[in-house]
Amino acid sequence: MKTIRLLLQTALLLLLTNNAAAKKGPPKPPPPPKMSRAEMKAKNREIAQKMANMKAAGQDQVGMTKEAAELRSYELRKKKMKGLIRKREASLTQVLFPGASPEEYMDGEPLPAFVEAVESKKTQLPFKYYDLPTCPMPSEKIQKRFRTRKNLGSRLMGHKQTMAPYQFPTKGSKGCTPLCLVEVGGKKLRWMRKLVERQYRVHLTLDQLPVLMRSQELNYAVRGYPVGFKAPPSYTGLKEDEYYIYNHLRFTIFYREEPEEFEGVRVVGFDVHPVSITHKVGGEVKPGEMFEGGSARMPSISTCTSDSSPVNEPDTYLALRSGKSGEDMKILYSYEVEWEQSDIPWADRWDVYLVGSPDDEVHYFAIVNSLMIVVFLTGAVATILIRTLKRDIAGYNEMQTLEEAQEETGWKLVHGDVFRPPQSHPLLLCVLVGSGAQIGSAVFLTLLATMLRMLNPLKKGQSLTAIVLLYVLCGGIGGYVSARLYKFCDAKSWKRATVATAVAFPGTIVAMFMVLNIFLTVVGSSTAVSFLTIILVFLLWGCVATPLVFAGSYFGYRAEKIEVPTKTNQIARFIPDSPYFSSPPTSMFIAALLPFGSVCIELFFIMSALWLHQLYYIMGFLMAVLMILTVTIAQVSMVMCYLQLCAEDHRWWWKSFMNSAAVGIYMFIYSLWFLGTKMDLVGVLPVVVYLTYMSMISLSIGLMCGTVGYLSCFWFTKKIYGAVKAD
Repeated sequence: MKTIRLLLQTALLLLLTNNAAAKKGPPKPPPPPKMSRAEMKAKNREIAQKMANMKAAGQDQVGMTKEAAELRSYELRKKKMKGLIRKREASLTQVLFPGASPEEYMDGEPLPAFVEAVESKKTQLPFKYYDLPTCPMPSEKIQKRFRTRKNLGSRLMGHKQTMAPYQFPTKGSKGCTPLCLVEVGGKKLRWMRKLVERQYRVHLTLDQLPVLMRSQELNYAVRGYPVGFKAPPSYTGLKEDEYYIYNHLRFTIFYREEPEEFEGVRVVGFDVHPVSITHKVGGEVKPGEMFEGGSARMPSISTCTSDSSPVNEPDTYLALRSGKSGEDMKILYSYEVEWEQSDIPWADRWDVYLVGSPDDEVHYFAIVNSLMIVVFLTGAVATILIRTLKRDIAGYNEMQTLEEAQEETGWKLVHGDVFRPPQSHPLLLCVLVGSGAQIGSAVFLTLLATMLRMLNPLKKGQSLTAIVLLYVLCGGIGGYVSARLYKFCDAKSWKRATVATAVAFPGTIVAMFMVLNIFLTVVGSSTAVSFLTIILVFLLWGCVATPLVFAGSYFGYRAEKIEVPTKTNQIARFIPDSPYFSSPPTSMFIAALLPFGSVCIELFFIMSALWLHQLYYIMGFLMAVLMILTVTIAQVSMVMCYLQLCAEDHRWWWKSFMNSAAVGIYMFIYSLWFLGTKMDLVGVLPVVVYLTYMSMISLSIGLMCGTVGYLSCFWFTKKIYGAVKAD
């Protein structure tokens, strides 16, 4: 009996062991042996030679073939690295959208496309897609899984999630499909010709992928498709330029299907090929009604059948002009969809969007260039502080000890006046420094949140929302700094100072924005902000930011007065003529040159992302540049302050602020250069929009840099005068 029981237990144990092994599946293969450094170098050389041969053979980088993807991945290998110190290989999707997961779609499941905007590099005036004479917006609601959260930043930028009038059932290819017939004439027709002339492009997204126009023959890929094109008289034979509209779109959706890994399909590419064609419609068609998914009867169109695919032919281009007798022109919109299977992994679907973008080595070189400037300045400051000041302090202390009657010379002569509060506009100075401290804190916290993956810089609405909210929440810092400095100045109008800190800078920005918004509303731009959004901004300003500024000011006035190492004389000392290099505007030009030079290379990439629709996502570099800028401004400010004090000029308060704030002036001058050389704006209003926004940015940078310079000089003077024995 015991033997039988033992056999049963053994059999049960074996059965459980086999089931567990079956659930675990086949054993994992052993990891490949670790390669030596020499073997790695040899392998890299072999890969580099292979890619060079592929490029020499004319292999493109933008196609959806396996060879193009391999070459594309090799060219972008340095961008596919994660980690600050220890780099590890990753996909661009992990770098650009950390935490993103793929969406799977079942056969026949409707996949909505969204229209972002109609915009052009020649203007900064985007328009809504449905402002164009196009088919009506779909009436169905957006499914919950495809909705994006509305935020303040998106509202301020004029972005709104809008469904496109096209239908994309999963793996449901369709031939030429008529959409609707639209009549255009008068002002609308002239406006459309202007959009074509200014090279406006329509931007669609499908599964969060922007639509691409790509050409494997020319090896290029650009986002969006043009509204139309302009043909010169040499091409058409007419007396003037002719404008044509793209009224047929050929969509190609690339998908990956791996039944062993996941169910359904994953979208890995979204292409469009626009066609201009004059459709031949049989019978009467009522304008404005949808043929597909609508109530209108599907017309008979010989140029658009399920078996045919319209192509661009000069004889059938659809010109943007009225009829012979002045009647409105008719535009028949159509489209076709082709689903094509691809071997491109979902994680690599963003590679093509960064082909041709600057390599990360350029940013590294910019950082090294800036660091060399910092090292040079650090040596200069160290020379002053360690050698010059050490000798001066030792000499002054020795004279005090020996009670020599020699007349003092140099910066110690002004020890009784160096901490004399500014006699001209102390309230304004304290307000500017407080506003700069608030801006600097918000910028630093935003970059920190981005580096910690709490924010995604490619989601511009989310980033702008974070900047606005962090600026509002940093109101306490601005109020505290302003109050501490104003208390040191022995001023009495503390209420006025607090209100000015809460109102001055944000009031200026809001006023500029409101005036610009009036012009944008008049021309019908999609970036025009609604009245409700303006009310929301005012509520944030009045109900959150202002109370925080008052709270910070309360604690600032309650704190002890800032202590300084020397006493201030009752009568101010006579100030001799200052040398040219320590007097404005020369001192501003000299002091701001090196700080701006340390960041101007990285600034080019930031400006390109802001105005030329390029991608910028390396926030670690931007944080490094911000730190370098801060250190450079602090060092230059201390050197300039020392030279000014050696000239027996104790009025360093305003000069220390203005010398550093001149970085904002350099910034605005640089924006003018960028406008003249890199941008091709057409019209007065686009230039006004550009200059208005760059004025806001330059003012903010100027206040932030001025605050750094002012506080650095305050710390510097306290240190050097605290190290000498003064009467």
